[in-house]
Amino acid sequence: MNDSTLTAEQSAGLNWHTLIGVTIFHILAVAALFTFSWSNLIAALILWWFAGSLGVGIGYHRLLTHRGFKTPKWVEYVFSVIGTLAIQSGPLSWVTTHRIHHAFTESEKDPHSPRFGTYWAHMGWIFRGTSQNQSWATMQRYCPDFANDRFHQILNRYYYVPTIFVAAGLFAIGGFSMVLWAVFLRTVVGWHFTWLVNSATHLWGTRRFETRDDSRNNGLIAAITWGEGWHNNHHAYPRSAKHGMAWYEFDINWMEIWVLQKLGLATDVYAYSEKKTVKEKNELTSLEPIHETI
Repeated sequence: MNDSTLTAEQSAGLNWHTLIGVTIFHILAVAALFTFSWSNLIAALILWWFAGSLGVGIGYHRLLTHRGFKTPKWVEYVFSVIGTLAIQSGPLSWVTTHRIHHAFTESEKDPHSPRFGTYWAHMGWIFRGTSQNQSWATMQRYCPDFANDRFHQILNRYYYVPTIFVAAGLFAIGGFSMVLWAVFLRTVVGWHFTWLVNSATHLWGTRRFETRDDSRNNGLIAAITWGEGWHNNHHAYPRSAKHGMAWYEFDINWMEIWVLQKLGLATDVYAYSEKKTVKEKNELTSLEPIHETI
């Protein structure tokens, strides 16, 4: 894919607070590798699942962004709080960016378009411009369904606070080495896994649907993002809470939503099914014409 010249907004000055924060996290993530223990690893894996699957994949993405299902408000708030543990901005900022991505996929208005280069799509976009720092007016425009929700407004502003409480708990349980593993290393790994959906699944993989973009299904990325790597499926049917549309497309996030539905915590679940669609089409074409007698 050919690189394009960044727009004036995208090539604006560096977001120094983001650059410094990401750099510190990467340094401490490397330091964590020298403090291995099984308890540290288990804590990191548990929080990776919480933040990456329940928080970002189900909460931020399939619930808040695409409204693929409904939940009681308190459940929505719980998922939103868990989502902040991924340190990928608050819910309003994250959803705004992702809705803009879908509205202008791979155009110059796409926050992380791979047409500006793989590095830009992967992580360069968070260091410049407003893609990671949306204005209040932009959030109101793209998130009219919950921008005026006071809980989400506060959480969006102080999205780092839940991580501070979690870090304090981890320190009390396993000391600073557990914080290194379950906060810093886990967060950095989670960042890159998420960013691979933005970059790699628009470059490498297979295409089931002929969408207007270059989105692709990538099984490896789906495996490390709890099912988010079935990206061509997702771009074809963004609202669908089910991204894996074949038996071999393992989608853990969808399985968890299915469990929520069985527990009565998820309702109005929209799950696109190729088989169901084909069946409906066949039923329609098999109907005999209706002749009215006047």
